[in-house]
Amino acid sequence: MDNGTIRTLVGDAGADDPIVALRAIAGLRREIDRVEAVAVRRARVAGASWQLVALALGVTRQAVHKKYGRG
Repeated sequence: MDNGTIRTLVGDAGADDPIVALRAIAGLRREIDRVEAVAVRRARVAGASWQLVALALGVTRQAVHKKYGRG
């Protein structure tokens, strides 16, 4: 997704029509999840510990490892 699409979703999230807003929020959630997964992968490849990744995300080490860890 490109930045223009993200801007559109953000705008639509505040729409008067609640169905339009909900669809936009769902789209934003999917995009945020995708971007977060990429950033976590990049951090781990760069040598960041699970603890440091968790701290950056504001969650526990166990939570981030469960969501993104392998094995």
